[in-house]
Amino acid sequence: MRLIALTTLVMIAFAANSILGRWAIGPGHMDATGFGLLRLASGAATLWALCALQGRRPRESWRRSLAGGASLTLYMVGFSMAYVALDAGLGALILFGVVQISMFGWSLLSRQPVSMLQIAGASIALAGLAYVVWPDAEIEAPLWAVLLMGAGGLGWGIYSLVGRAAQVPLAASAVNFLLATGLILPFVWLAGGGTVISVFGCVLAVVSGAVTSGLGYALWYRVLPQLSAAVAATVQLSVPVIAILFGALILGEPVGARLMLGTFVVLGGIGLVILCPRPQPRPRKGAQGLSGSPPNA
Repeated sequence: MRLIALTTLVMIAFAANSILGRWAIGPGHMDATGFGLLRLASGAATLWALCALQGRRPRESWRRSLAGGASLTLYMVGFSMAYVALDAGLGALILFGVVQISMFGWSLLSRQPVSMLQIAGASIALAGLAYVVWPDAEIEAPLWAVLLMGAGGLGWGIYSLVGRAAQVPLAASAVNFLLATGLILPFVWLAGGGTVISVFGCVLAVVSGAVTSGLGYALWYRVLPQLSAAVAATVQLSVPVIAILFGALILGEPVGARLMLGTFVVLGGIGLVILCPRPQPRPRKGAQGLSGSPPNA
């Protein structure tokens, strides 16, 4: 129950990031790449301050730190630059669809046990998300924006996979955010970021970076080692649905039967992935009994 509660809290934090970003970027309080830069910088400052208060010096292997920082940068750049050119619903579908493909694909490539019921549950949840966010009218989707949003999804998938090996979640997140803050600077400059800034926009970016991103991502790294890649990928499909529900409460956006029905389908698919029996790893040739231990749920 504690793992479920922590995972739910992480999904709420992710959804809150979406709300804060829409609140800042949509009405023009701040431009997308500038928001991303301030979000990363404030997250890095908060995480390093918490490490200092705990007397902990962030230390991670260089390879893992670089992978975490680079993948976080790829996510931020892809999402931020594509955000302004894509319908929000279509963008969410592309982003989380690629997350599903990348994390499930890695599970299959690394021969982690994935059952057909888990694949079916993830497909049901993704179909429910598509039903919720699919645009009502025909929209233009520039190829460059689709590719960038896909790159953002790939970045987040890699970031989540790297986090499954994090030994000290807070320290690992601090290093990742600091590296990403530096890596994103050239992209902000090329995109002309920082040209639209307001006090309210900066406040939203700092809250997103320090609380829902910094602390939220550190908590995500804490729960990831206890989740299989399939479960970690599928539970994230709840984020856009939670964000829409929050949008209705906070931003006054409409809620209809389509959202409610799609929400039940998404939750049903996630439940199927979580609750279905875990497949046992196949024994290696020449080994006696089962090799290795079964993965975490």
